[in-house]
Amino acid sequence: MTVFLFITSISDIRDLDTCIKACEDVDFILHQAAWGSVPRSIEMPLFYNENNIGGTLNMMEAARRSGIKKFVYASSSSVYGDHPILPKVEGQEGNLLSPYALTKRVTEEYGKLYHKLYGLDTYGLRYFNVFGRRQDPDGAYAAVIPKFIKMLINGETPTINGDGKQSRDFTYIDNVVEANLKACLAPSEAAGNAFNIAYGGREFLLDIYYDLCKALNIEREPNFGPDRPGDIKHSNADISKAKKMLGYDPEYDFEAGIKLAIDWYKENL
Repeated sequence: MTVFLFITSISDIRDLDTCIKACEDVDFILHQAAWGSVPRSIEMPLFYNENNIGGTLNMMEAARRSGIKKFVYASSSSVYGDHPILPKVEGQEGNLLSPYALTKRVTEEYGKLYHKLYGLDTYGLRYFNVFGRRQDPDGAYAAVIPKFIKMLINGETPTINGDGKQSRDFTYIDNVVEANLKACLAPSEAAGNAFNIAYGGREFLLDIYYDLCKALNIEREPNFGPDRPGDIKHSNADISKAKKMLGYDPEYDFEAGIKLAIDWYKENL
């Protein structure tokens, strides 16, 4: 019987003994536990180092000691930093812009080392702006799509940071799930690598705002605020490496994903 371990923020990955115990009788680890948000990491760099780097290292070590077959972990498109070229290609990274991005770059390096030194099959998945049902719309650091949807439904006016001309490769959650499962089935030759996980599209934030208004039958102009420190201006992924080495083939483009997300929030907010 194949057994998966989904490590989330429910358990404390800062404790090695807890991580080791969690890995008992497990074949595959899908490690998603981390603290997100670029702006918050700028405010709390030590906390991010302890959780995102120290916690992930604990999980890799626990996986090594337990003889785990595959260790799949969440990285981030933030590792590309200020590199200007689009689309983003693995191996062409720029200067990092936040402690959060640094934590993800470091965990990728540990992933390479644990594969090279200990033979642990590690697969880093660089997520590009994941969105979809059940994503939390509340809090100062909430993702932009669920936050905008909730505010528009509640009659509030969202604030766009910057001029709204920044672009993102928004990626529907089911594509991310597929990538995790494909990584578990990938050959060992693909281990030790990091992969872009996205759809391969490019959406501008201001266009998304107006698309949401249209879908919700709302006419309301947004507010505009200052740029967020540490933000990348444009993001768009080349996913050819993941397609070739993992067999990744995302089903949901942005249009299909946003429709499903809006329908879910209409029913559940």
